[in-house]
Amino acid sequence: MEAKTALNPRSTIWELRNIQGAFAQFSVSFNFYILGSSSSGNCALLSTPDANILIDAGFSARRIKRSLDMLNVEMASIDAVFLTHEHCDHCAGVAGLSRMENLLFFANRDTARAVQSTCTKTNPSWRIFDTGISFSFQGITVETFSIPHDAADPVGYTFTLADGATLSWVTDLGHVPRLVRERIKHTDYLVLESNYDVDMLACSARPLSLKQRIKGRHGHLSNDLALELLLTLESTRLKQVFLAHLSNECNTPALVTDAMATARAARPQCGFTVIAPDSTDPVVFTP
Repeated sequence: MEAKTALNPRSTIWELRNIQGAFAQFSVSFNFYILGSSSSGNCALLSTPDANILIDAGFSARRIKRSLDMLNVEMASIDAVFLTHEHCDHCAGVAGLSRMENLLFFANRDTARAVQSTCTKTNPSWRIFDTGISFSFQGITVETFSIPHDAADPVGYTFTLADGATLSWVTDLGHVPRLVRERIKHTDYLVLESNYDVDMLACSARPLSLKQRIKGRHGHLSNDLALELLLTLESTRLKQVFLAHLSNECNTPALVTDAMATARAARPQCGFTVIAPDSTDPVVFTP
């Protein structure tokens, strides 16, 4: 029988239950910052008048603090971290961040268990949810949904703010099933993986097994697959797309920009931003 890592019993663990109903509609501002996104690390900050939340923590706590300092955001002001899955480019900073008092970590049980096994000297304060439920956190409705990736129980997120604006985070998926399309078709702001260029991957020195994993149905989205989604997504609300999680070795911002020319023409009302994989400067977005 395969051994399973138990969640540290000294951690604070709360179960989150599904919620129904809508939030009252009123005007609210938000800022969105991508601190970095590539195959080497992923982390973003969603800031509202009531909360500062990180989406993934794929850099060291020191690197995340340095990025926040560039934005004049205090590390102590971060309320929570929402994890998509347990791969190190999404959770490398959890152990260091968990030393912060009152910082909450949201994940499903399988992801929390996997990440907890790497936190040998710290005890993250977990908030456990079942994949597929929605719940509220400090004025934000958080919708979780399953994505196809080779991790324990990977998820995407859609965050709905108090004024009804929505932001979806969809990276690390080998294909786009109907469920994912349904969960993001009403989103206003979309972070979407555009991980690799097919020709660059084929010509790379990576082992054949790794190439097959990346191209597999539980691997990563190519530029072509990301384009196909944007061209076929049934959405009239989409205002801004961030092309993220680019491979450092098998993609370039120029290739992604060229690949998305058809999508830009098809969605003239939508902005497109490509996140350079080697950039250390946060990408700042204010609607």
